Amino acid sequence: MRPEQLKASILQYAIQGKLVEHRPEEGSAEELYQKIQEEKQKLIKEGKIKKEKPLAEIMEDEIPFDIPESWMWVRLGKCGCFERGSGIKKDEVIQEGFPCVRYGQLYTTYKTRFEEVVSHVPLEIFDKCHKAHKNDILMALTGENEYDIALAVTYEGDEEIAMGGDMTKFFNHCMNPIYLTYVINSRYGILCKSKMASGNIIVHISNDKLATIPIPLPPLEEQNRIVAKIEELLPYVDRYAEAYEKLEKLNAKFPEDMKKSILQYAIQGKLVEQRPEEGTAEDLYQRIQEEKQKLIMGGKIKKDKPLAEIAEDEIPFDIPGSWKWVKLGTLFAIERGSSPRPIKDYLTKDDDGVNWIKIGDSEVGAKYITNTSEKITPKGAEKSRKVEVGDFIISNSMSFGRPYIMAIEGYVHDGWNIIHFITDKEGQDLLFKDYIYYILSSDLLKQQIISKAAGGVVLNIRSDNLKELIVPIPPMEEQKRIVIKIEQLLPYCNQLIK
Repeated sequence: MRPEQLKASILQYAIQGKLVEHRPEEGSAEELYQKIQEEKQKLIKEGKIKKEKPLAEIMEDEIPFDIPESWMWVRLGKCGCFERGSGIKKDEVIQEGFPCVRYGQLYTTYKTRFEEVVSHVPLEIFDKCHKAHKNDILMALTGENEYDIALAVTYEGDEEIAMGGDMTKFFNHCMNPIYLTYVINSRYGILCKSKMASGNIIVHISNDKLATIPIPLPPLEEQNRIVAKIEELLPYVDRYAEAYEKLEKLNAKFPEDMKKSILQYAIQGKLVEQRPEEGTAEDLYQRIQEEKQKLIMGGKIKKDKPLAEIAEDEIPFDIPGSWKWVKLGTLFAIERGSSPRPIKDYLTKDDDGVNWIKIGDSEVGAKYITNTSEKITPKGAEKSRKVEVGDFIISNSMSFGRPYIMAIEGYVHDGWNIIHFITDKEGQDLLFKDYIYYILSSDLLKQQIISKAAGGVVLNIRSDNLKELIVPIPPMEEQKRIVIKIEQLLPYCNQLIK
């Protein structure tokens, strides 16, 4: 149950007479009602309030729930009087002056009750306005939605305050104002007001409509006890809300943490068993070095500067004996993308244009890049670096450090780093692409990339630094089994997110 639902349930229990016991010695609602009518008649005779139009009797089909025998259903207008506020413009509000309240503040600033105001007006404005006094209930007559319309707030201060326009006060009610405020703001009260409100973008309600709302009326002493019980419980609701918010954050974070844990287990060799018959990563590594040398000799890739051996203090965790820690640059041909200058001179919509792959063509959470938003001329392509289907590209900046697998051929913007796979003589990849994708997506690689990145607001990483990243490599068949296991487990994480 959400905190707001719990609070709504407490208020609903309260106005149904289920929150505190009933005490015969406290009298009945009928006695209180007669006292209210006598007080209203007295004020009418003294000319302090106007005589109102008679309100219709409450019909049986208007009563939404049962209440205790000592209570009664009455229309709100029978319990007190309404008076609209006067217009106070925003530019008439000053820091020091005479106290006032504007209708929007009933939504944004004051909740349930308040004693002091945050706004003031000059004397000439104050004198023109209708005033609210202690224990008056203020309600906004205009709002942005029908569920918040006429949100009620009790004023408990001792000095009179000026009321802005689009609001009303309910006064001379001879009742506990906080009880009335809780009734008006309850789920039942909201339902009544929303049915009476009019308008779409801006919602309105009138005093006459508010006066017709049937409310459950308990004896005054019971009202006081109800308010005391509600306010005894609300701090627990607040504590529950804090705990609920923490739980929501944990729930939101848990699927992502679970994904990270799955990848971490995978790259530590803890997700599937090791099988001796599948060979070793050392054997695989040697094959890759042999094929790289052939490609270098054939002029297909450039010879890199030798990379330093991996130092013992660089290794972040233990891996199985059949695995091997290696530097990324020993497994792939890695180079930086490039762009002809100025690029606008080489963009084209002609049929002979070729794919021009920019950072903006990638999508967060996507694994592949499948199309481009722009094309480049063949002349521009000659000045750019090409990627083949199956190559990896890693963003150099912007969506920093995210890996993508190319599902199309094209030429890449210099915001990318390109990872070309090494293949054997039959053209088969010597590393399993999906395993490498998960390695590059893991926290192990993200942390290394960040540690080697340069820049302040916008980070960037050079291809030479990418080559220095260390990765754990298992035998090829184990790579495939790891990917199968990862892809069995990740859908459960996605279900948790949903």
